[in-house]
Amino acid sequence: MSQKQMSLPAKLINGGIAGIVGVTCVFPIDLAKTRLQNQRSGQQVYRSMLDCLIKTVRSEGYFGMYRGAAVNLTLVTPEKAIKLAANDFFRHHLAKDGKGMNVFKEMLAGCGAGTCQVIITTPMEMLKIQLQDAGRLAAQQSAKAPIVTSAKLATTSAVPRRAYNVGPVPLNGKVSATQIAQELLRTQGVRGLYRGLGATVLRDVPFSIVYFPLFANINKLGKPSEDESAPFYHSFLAGCIAGSTAAVAVNPCDVIKTRLQSLNRGAHEESYSGIVDCARKVLRKEGPSAFLKGAGCRALVMAPLFGIVQVVYFVGVGERILSYSPYNVISS
Repeated sequence: MSQKQMSLPAKLINGGIAGIVGVTCVFPIDLAKTRLQNQRSGQQVYRSMLDCLIKTVRSEGYFGMYRGAAVNLTLVTPEKAIKLAANDFFRHHLAKDGKGMNVFKEMLAGCGAGTCQVIITTPMEMLKIQLQDAGRLAAQQSAKAPIVTSAKLATTSAVPRRAYNVGPVPLNGKVSATQIAQELLRTQGVRGLYRGLGATVLRDVPFSIVYFPLFANINKLGKPSEDESAPFYHSFLAGCIAGSTAAVAVNPCDVIKTRLQSLNRGAHEESYSGIVDCARKVLRKEGPSAFLKGAGCRALVMAPLFGIVQVVYFVGVGERILSYSPYNVISS
């Protein structure tokens, strides 16, 4: 790893720009992933990712595929900035002993990065999921009870019984992330926005432990020499491979997190008391394959997202903005 002075502000800019560009490109697939993961056996509204996107466009219009994108684009900048800059920070300091980076140190740096990012990731995912899943709930209700009014739907959607899968976040009309956040803060305080924190940690820490070492070692194969950077296309492919691999590896944790963070649920959809209860009920009622729901979508989201991240790092946008010499710490 390079021992040049690392520019943390430049890395934060790189991560933020990469997050905005990446999320804009892949958000419709992420929406399909959330809706597929929240479907229960025997209550499927969507058969596949493509079916979900087609039905979403038909019923909600083109911009229906971007429900929840505003909150994601707002918070993904600090989220990706923290994640990527933290990994660079830990790698930079772990390599200071002169022995370089081994796989254990790379995993340790990834663990630190994943732990840091949940500060932003948890409330971001919490708000995004409510908006993304609203269309699925509406489609399910209209399919089973077409004569139910929207006011009644709003009443039956809330589940005021327990810590998870509970409002009170009424769905009368279109709600915004700001309205949901205000309601949660008013009724539950800050902890309302951090519902599912444990499940988020369970997903994001292992993801980073898998992703960062895998990317670094694949990227290393494309370097012409130890002192040169890999070509940008190799870094892009390395980011795609590492991102999709890590995404599929932690998909069971993502399914649990999505279920726990959903405030509203459809008719006959069970609620959960925590991570273990959710895992047990999903396994018993839907089988092991349920933990792979949305895995293909998630792989398709993470592959280009982290490929784009590595291109931004390769170009050194943040360093150029701050008039630093661009260099790629993450792939060193």
